[in-house]
Amino acid sequence: MNNISFSELGLADPILRALTNRKHLVPTPIQARAIPELLNGRDMLGIAQTGTGKTAAFALPILHKLFKNKGDKPSRNPRALILAPTRELAIQIGDEFRNYGKDLHLRQTVVFGGVSQKPQVNALLRGVEIVTATPGRLLDLMNQGRLRLDSVEFFVLDEADRMLDMGFVRDVRKIIAALPKKRQSMLFSATMPNEVARLSGDILVDPIRVEVTPQATPIECLEQSIYHVESSGKKALLESILADPSFSRVIVFARTKHRANRVAEQLGKSGVVAEAIHGNKSQSARQRALQRFRAGDARVLVATDIAARGIDVESVSHVINYELPNEAESYVHRIGRTARAGADGAAVSFCDSTERGYLRDIERLIKRRLTVIGDEPPAPAHDTRGKSQKHRSQHWQKRGRSTEKVANANRHRRRSA
Repeated sequence: MNNISFSELGLADPILRALTNRKHLVPTPIQARAIPELLNGRDMLGIAQTGTGKTAAFALPILHKLFKNKGDKPSRNPRALILAPTRELAIQIGDEFRNYGKDLHLRQTVVFGGVSQKPQVNALLRGVEIVTATPGRLLDLMNQGRLRLDSVEFFVLDEADRMLDMGFVRDVRKIIAALPKKRQSMLFSATMPNEVARLSGDILVDPIRVEVTPQATPIECLEQSIYHVESSGKKALLESILADPSFSRVIVFARTKHRANRVAEQLGKSGVVAEAIHGNKSQSARQRALQRFRAGDARVLVATDIAARGIDVESVSHVINYELPNEAESYVHRIGRTARAGADGAAVSFCDSTERGYLRDIERLIKRRLTVIGDEPPAPAHDTRGKSQKHRSQHWQKRGRSTEKVANANRHRRRSA
């Protein structure tokens, strides 16, 4: 199946022209397996990492079917709905639909929070065939009577595991309840926890499962290394590493918005052009930062985990984990920003003494040890294996954050996505 070309998949000529213009001639494994099944009308459960081409795997069949079954009058309400967990990912998916469908004359819009809803409402009033959305803003527009979903023929839930991590499960279920029973549905996820499995059972009917890589494991060509360094030494280590010109386009990940801002400011003072991107930035500021990074005007992009799955930039040479994530799965999604679509890449992580539990969780998940650069850490005075959860609890307690405050923060995060 890997030797076939897009021209053999039965896609409409305008889509093939768009693929040729983008020099996309041979489908990736997930595209080769998914597109024929989706063209045949099957529901699909896709297990795939970022960078495998899954957006085109569902976008191309949807565009083909909408084009072939286009009515005489433009649709007032969407015929295709794609749900994504973050603004960046929603915008990225919208761009892919627009690029592949540029000659199909299908109207579409992207709906997300953090910006004025007026342009989005105006687009909906003109009528659209395709809506890509984050759950919070979509529900707002539905509740205002600005949008109905009873004409949806194709439904995609992308990055389902991240959707649940961000607390969107209730919103997703409300949206699903507003969809027609008769539809073609697709659920894509990089990992398959029990919650995603239950959700897929509620959404999909007799689905075909397409799994192109082992769940939540990094692609083989990605080099992964670790420095054991105390927190106070991370700034100097980062500047030393970035003195190497081979680190040409770098994403640096931090756990908090404050840390992301601080690292970007410190790099700027040392002569490295850097931009920060996180949930507190306005949408226009986030897009400007991404554009500067894509254009090469900024060498480094400092990001929090909320951006880990929404950043799609070609030729990212390195990912640096300035701070290890407190959820092992987030490590996989962070490093997936490099070595995309079969390209080479490298991931470098910093680990201080408070993060060793996180490191053990990561190595257990990916089933390999990261290559240590420099000195090994000193042996612990006693076995702390399996206590990462306790560490996380103490981490929050030290900051005085109650369960109620965390819940409130999550609600705000969902609405601003």
